[in-house]
Amino acid sequence: MPDWLATVLLGIIEGITEFLPVSSTGHLLLAQRWLPAQTDLFNIVIQCGAVLAVLPLFRERIATMLSLSPAGRAYAARIAVAFVITAIGGLTLDKLEVGLPDEVLPIAVALVVGGIAFLLAENVVGRRTAAGQLASSSLAWGVVVAVGLAQLVAAVFPGTSRSGATIVVMLLLGVSRVAATEFTFLVGIPTILAAGGYKILKALRVEGASGEDWAMVVIGSLVAAVVSFVVVKWLLGYVQRNSFRAFGWYRIVIGLCFFALLALEH
Repeated sequence: MPDWLATVLLGIIEGITEFLPVSSTGHLLLAQRWLPAQTDLFNIVIQCGAVLAVLPLFRERIATMLSLSPAGRAYAARIAVAFVITAIGGLTLDKLEVGLPDEVLPIAVALVVGGIAFLLAENVVGRRTAAGQLASSSLAWGVVVAVGLAQLVAAVFPGTSRSGATIVVMLLLGVSRVAATEFTFLVGIPTILAAGGYKILKALRVEGASGEDWAMVVIGSLVAAVVSFVVVKWLLGYVQRNSFRAFGWYRIVIGLCFFALLALEH
């Protein structure tokens, strides 16, 4: 397979899965069983490209935060607190070398467990709705702390999905699907970019960049960015009318596919 085609395919996969609650790590690992393996630097840079592409979709919310209005300051403060919790915890975990490897078995388990968690969370939401309890569009500080901690769980257990963990937590705490999705995406921007920058510096220090094919990196990043923009725009509309059950079932199916691969290999 030509390098450019493999790069385009990986960019598409990254763009689709980075913000959807289905685990980009799991999908990239699965794809690279058939596609040429890429460097850590390549994977990190295209991830950052996918994240930067969604900024225009939140221009109104970002403008509100930059205007320093009371509502804007309150929302920005919540993003900052969730980010700081994740950043401090992430650096600590990295120093202690805590975390499971990006291997098939732990990712398969995380995919299935996460899928079940989505189904259970939606059942809770359904019971609340039936009881006349309306989901909240506001974010209490307890929810913000829980989001920061949920991002750390996703960092420790590859395949969990950062967006999946945070959305499930917020649904269980009574936040509406739309508000949960928007906050997850917005807090993910500084979180992923900061983690990506940290990993890029580490990769450059250890491996250098002399052997990196930067043309392929640019192509992968651009493809991931375009696809990510389209996917996130679609999802923001989807959650206004639908639940996350389909994503729960999808995760379970993909996780079972991973288990099947393991069984065939042994």
